[in-house]
Amino acid sequence: MSTRDIFGNDVSGRTDNEQWATWAAEEGLEAEAVDEDEIYIVDERPELHATVAMETRTKVDTNHPDTRRAGLTLAAEERIEAREWEIERTRTRVDRSPESDREHRTAQVVEQESRERRVSFERRAASVDSRRDPDAPDPRERLSGEELAAVNQEARRIQVGIPEAGSTAAISRELAEQVLRTGDLLSATVAVADRLKTQPGTVTPISRLGDVPHGEVDFSGRVAVLWGPSHPAIQQVGLIEDETGRVKVTVWDASDQPWLDEGERVRIHGAAKSWYQGRVSVALTSRSRVVFPERETWQEQIS
Repeated sequence: MSTRDIFGNDVSGRTDNEQWATWAAEEGLEAEAVDEDEIYIVDERPELHATVAMETRTKVDTNHPDTRRAGLTLAAEERIEAREWEIERTRTRVDRSPESDREHRTAQVVEQESRERRVSFERRAASVDSRRDPDAPDPRERLSGEELAAVNQEARRIQVGIPEAGSTAAISRELAEQVLRTGDLLSATVAVADRLKTQPGTVTPISRLGDVPHGEVDFSGRVAVLWGPSHPAIQQVGLIEDETGRVKVTVWDASDQPWLDEGERVRIHGAAKSWYQGRVSVALTSRSRVVFPERETWQEQIS
């Protein structure tokens, strides 16, 4: 007796028809007896096939670089592991509540760290300027109510006149220290204003350029006159004036600075200061910066 399965292959061993029928019934198949010695198994169960969308999704999931590590560099594997770790950590909230205050707590931590860094910087700066020591007692606490009001009013006036001087609070603290030292608000105001006018980064009146204690100055004015240079290394030479005075300006050819025109208003930052025959003069180097306020205003109007 030969026995065949549904694919027509011979089944090793021999069995009787009853055993095949019992097996087919257990499997949910129908057994059809052709003759006494041969049985055909017929599978009438529906054949299942994956849809096109399922096959496409399977290929994407299998071949996507984020799902398989084979062939990736060590750096790529580390990035994947770090991203998975960050996703898992983000999902797990500390407070385990639907509405997390994580953003608020993060802002508080950042603000605290910023405050600590600022205090640390001010302590280092206090070695050069004692006025910046954050641990020093506030001199404004030693003033009376009327004195403190007058100091704050003068500090606001200084800040309006010298925008680069800093915050009103910092000016009022320095002014209060000067008042306690001299006992006179007027002289303290003059001293503080003079110092702030000559500090680095402040636009200094031309008449006060000689009082600036450092080698580079910032000032503004109008080009009064230009004349021919006496040396090929000089691009331009002339005078710039404001309401307080005039200063000689030399533009070196190697400085790569824009050309100045007579009558034009300019603002110069980082000009090198020098002295000649007892008079202060400035030179524009590659580190200097020239701003033309009237040109910028004209460009804004036509744009």
